[in-house]
Amino acid sequence: MAEILVKPQSAPLDQPVEVQVAGLKPGQSITVQLSTGDRASHAVFEADDRGLVDLTRHAPVEGSYRGVDPMGLFWSLERTGGKAGKTVLSVEGVGDRVLDRRTLPEGVERLEVRENGLVGTLFAPEDDGGDLPGVIVLSGSEGGIHEADAALLAAHGFVTFALGYFGMKGLPENLVDIPLEYFGDAIEYLSERASSIGVIGGSRGGELALLVGATFPQVKAVVSVVGSGVVTQAIGPGGNLLQKLSYEAASWTLKGEPLPYLPYYVSEELRSKIVNDEPVPLRLAFDLSDGIPEDTEIPVERIEGGVLLISSGHDDGWPGAELSEVAMRRLKDHGHAFPSEHVVYPEAGHLIAGPPHRPATDVTYPGPGVTFSGGGVPHATAHAQADAWKRTVEFLLEQLGT
Repeated sequence: MAEILVKPQSAPLDQPVEVQVAGLKPGQSITVQLSTGDRASHAVFEADDRGLVDLTRHAPVEGSYRGVDPMGLFWSLERTGGKAGKTVLSVEGVGDRVLDRRTLPEGVERLEVRENGLVGTLFAPEDDGGDLPGVIVLSGSEGGIHEADAALLAAHGFVTFALGYFGMKGLPENLVDIPLEYFGDAIEYLSERASSIGVIGGSRGGELALLVGATFPQVKAVVSVVGSGVVTQAIGPGGNLLQKLSYEAASWTLKGEPLPYLPYYVSEELRSKIVNDEPVPLRLAFDLSDGIPEDTEIPVERIEGGVLLISSGHDDGWPGAELSEVAMRRLKDHGHAFPSEHVVYPEAGHLIAGPPHRPATDVTYPGPGVTFSGGGVPHATAHAQADAWKRTVEFLLEQLGT
């Protein structure tokens, strides 16, 4: 009798699963489907001469993805218009399996932090009994806090602090004039609970991660994913994108003084896409043709630890690869004494930050009165996200110790 084999059936979101369908007739055609209620994917396979379909070794004949890809059904999930529900893997005539894809791994404790002006959530392995390295996890231009990222990272042996800095109760409403001293307070808070400190952020959070590392010598590792080695303009108030881009202010302050920034540039092409309700590549708001003012470059050479820069080659969100290369150049020019690397995924889009094995089929995403274009192709973005997460975990373990 045919059966579906899933290993493991219950696992953290960032852990891949192995799927097999055994006991089939040689050459038998089956359709493997994955559904989360609000999303679905499928792939048609033919059983091998042993009557086995193995998603880790076999490519589908047709379906939502191509080629051998153990997690293809997961990243190729597309919207159905339905409501979110359980994650169910099914094969008609064989059966189904309910999968538990956890964002809070077993053995990880969660603690809300609302003290000393800090707004965030702390995650740590339960009853470890030893000193663990700490990582501050920063959100990007969407604000809020990235709890899932921090929780999953904690399961790899870190005390993590998902830190908010705007867009939440008790914090500034917009990304305007955020004092860097706030992040110094967060470092002090985490230092009392961890042996060493690293910082990770994506997009504007990647810019911030480099800035925090360059400002506070306690930081011993920085990971900037689709980030920037250049300080960029504030994201101000306003009901639409043009209003936000037109708000001339600094994103960050230090000792009460605004940091110099690269201003936005509203080109006719950008304005046209906004007015015509077309997907907006926000990278059009950054004009690098006349060079980058040196006073806006982040002095990353001051970072007292390793630096990992991760970029996408088809990033429509902003020219992240070029902006991150500014940081890499400074590290080289100043003979930075710690490990550094800039990894670029040529065909990936903007949305590669955070844990892997999530849907990568949304090449656009909502913005203030517009739809943003993320760029890239789904399979490349999905694979880049998985590799970036693996590199991030390994890098932080190497730089911070366990």
